[in-house]
Amino acid sequence: MAHAESAGPAPAILQEVKPAVLPRATLVENNRSFAWITEKICSIIEGKTPTWWWVCFIVACFVASFTVAGITYLVAVGVGVWGHANPVNWAWDIVNFVFWIGIGHAGTLISAILCLLRQRWRTSINRAAEAMTIFAVVCAAIFPVFHVGRVWYAWYLFPIPNSNVIWQNFRSPLEWDVFAVSTYGTVSVLFWYVGLIPDLAVLRDRFFAAGNKLRSFLYGLFALGWRGSNRHWSNYEMAYLILAGVSTPLVLSVHTIVSFDFAVSLLPGWHTTIFPPYFVAGAIFSGFGMVLTLMLPLRAIYKLEDLITQYHIDCMCKITLATGTIVGYAYAMEFFIAWYGANPYEGFAFINRAFGHYAWAYWIMIACNVITPQFFWFKKVRENTAFVWILSIFVNVGMWFERFVIIVTSLARDFLPSSWGYYSPSIVEIFTFFGTFGVFSVLFLLFIRFLPIMPMAELKAVTPQADVHAGHDHH
Repeated sequence: MAHAESAGPAPAILQEVKPAVLPRATLVENNRSFAWITEKICSIIEGKTPTWWWVCFIVACFVASFTVAGITYLVAVGVGVWGHANPVNWAWDIVNFVFWIGIGHAGTLISAILCLLRQRWRTSINRAAEAMTIFAVVCAAIFPVFHVGRVWYAWYLFPIPNSNVIWQNFRSPLEWDVFAVSTYGTVSVLFWYVGLIPDLAVLRDRFFAAGNKLRSFLYGLFALGWRGSNRHWSNYEMAYLILAGVSTPLVLSVHTIVSFDFAVSLLPGWHTTIFPPYFVAGAIFSGFGMVLTLMLPLRAIYKLEDLITQYHIDCMCKITLATGTIVGYAYAMEFFIAWYGANPYEGFAFINRAFGHYAWAYWIMIACNVITPQFFWFKKVRENTAFVWILSIFVNVGMWFERFVIIVTSLARDFLPSSWGYYSPSIVEIFTFFGTFGVFSVLFLLFIRFLPIMPMAELKAVTPQADVHAGHDHH
């Protein structure tokens, strides 16, 4: 725009209308200096471990032990300790797998897609969101591996022909899942790690100056000899851009393939073509819900209001609203297609979903996923951080119930009425699932204690003093 305007006078219509030039939102408030940003983020790691961190860490370890105990018991006794029974052969384990994979989508979306779209507001939240992605994938991977039953055969999922040359069924979407999730996890770790390198070098130098040789050595080891030279930055930015490009189709493909677990079957309630876009929108929806759930307390505890501004919260709320509305549209469209397709089995599946034995779960899902995000239309709601945080938790609850409704209601009433049943989870399933929140929390707490929770270099790049035109009149 600057070049176009400087080339000659504005068109007559623009001179007449005089359109307002909207000011860009400030991404780092109070005109903070580069040194302040470095000090603020490094002090979280360099300072004494706060008491609240130890309390949360001990509680998280205790909760994580539920998963360890549940899985140990499962391997010792057999997969029957979960509430599986005909016809519901997929139960909480697959519900939880899809839930955690969904949570892991916002991180790569914020980093990769928003990076490619030049959305500068991502800088304050992308590091924590990427970490959240990796930890969510770890939690997700637990369930399908142990769902195999004889867990020592899980390696058969990978295309390694054994002595009998038994190959996997590559036409099965469950096999596609293995490739999609493992690729997504690998690329997410690489993307996260590449972004960390310049910040690890800053910590290496600061610990060296402070005389802490051990921590300086450890951070230096992972900083890969970073010196901040022009060549280093050039290679870094190219690697980051390539990884962003690779990650973008992965964000869309992973949950599409997870949706194929259901969509390629012939089961009424699953056999729908709307599943891939609907699952992707739902994953982004739940992922942003979890980013808000994690970042708002961090913002308050570490007093990061200058770095995670009201504008950041606004943007996240608006994406949650948009994806939540898409999900609501998908719910309505499922009913329309069931009616329009005139398939009595399909029609029954959806009527049963809304008014059958599991109606309570369906209406919790509708309340949390369709009604909750509509509050974000109102600016007063978006500016009330406590209210936003509560709504973000409702989003996560609703998305778990969505997966529960899709899987359990479709299976509990199959083609054969004599086999109909009512599934309820066993205590082992309940403990194993809630324990994964402990696993996730342990990993996230370790992350905020030992690694910079925001990319310092990227934050500095969006401050006013980083702008070469600062102080000049440019539009």
